[in-house]
Amino acid sequence: MERQVNQKGWLMVLPAILVVALNAVIPLMTVVNYSVQDSFGNNQFFWAGMSWFVELLHSERFHAALGRQFIFSAIILLIEIPLGIIIALAMPRKGWGVPVCLVLMALPLLIPWNVVGTIWQIFGRMDIGLLGHTLASLGINYNYTQEPIAAWLTVIIMDVWHWTSLVVLLCYAGLSSIPDVYYQAARIDGASRWAIFRYIQLPKLKRVLLIAVLLRFMDSFMIYTEPFVVTGGGPGNSTTFLSIDLVKMAIGQFDLGPAAAMSLIYFLIILLLCWIFYTVMSLEDDEPQGGVL
Repeated sequence: MERQVNQKGWLMVLPAILVVALNAVIPLMTVVNYSVQDSFGNNQFFWAGMSWFVELLHSERFHAALGRQFIFSAIILLIEIPLGIIIALAMPRKGWGVPVCLVLMALPLLIPWNVVGTIWQIFGRMDIGLLGHTLASLGINYNYTQEPIAAWLTVIIMDVWHWTSLVVLLCYAGLSSIPDVYYQAARIDGASRWAIFRYIQLPKLKRVLLIAVLLRFMDSFMIYTEPFVVTGGGPGNSTTFLSIDLVKMAIGQFDLGPAAAMSLIYFLIILLLCWIFYTVMSLEDDEPQGGVL
């Protein structure tokens, strides 16, 4: 006798599906509509087909912005993931220091993105900023408004300061969920600190790190507010990431067709790379694991 499945649960999910459709699917269809049309003003649209996509894929401006975006995301992941793991390992597991450390780690995440950009914009100024004025007093030529390297360093350090806490909190939660039995067995076997991290802590953090990598990659690849407030995409186009270039094209130049096509390509790139990250990191869960120590 076949077991009847109760489908009433879909009724509970239906309101959420409708909200997602109104807030995501319908605007997405609008963007798709703009991406295949051209406008000459007065709401007059003409069919353009795939011409905007072809033009973008052959555009040096698009390739340059995409390259800067990839470089920025790669640097952010290489810095924040290891740094987050190290800080989480150094945080206490018991006592009064636990809530203090958790609150301190959570504070940067509570600051709005535009405020973060404003803080670092003032912090790095050579006339009134603590960082800029101090470096200038030491004879270090630091001017993020005129030097591309200084602008990149400012944006990277700002993002590390703002978002490393997220990786720390995720890793700390993963470390706290490891039973003490594993550590007791490691102490009995005389395992070193590196062996404990390599064979106990790191395997248990795989899923947490997967979430951290996906979140930080998506956030860093879509970053806009902080670098726009600090540098405005400059000096020149040195910090004009794909998101900033997209806004300039859509709002500054009012080229809705190319901007819609770029946003769709942007979305597909993020979707594809997140799928690759998830697939590669999930394959390790299917591999047979060896000895513990």
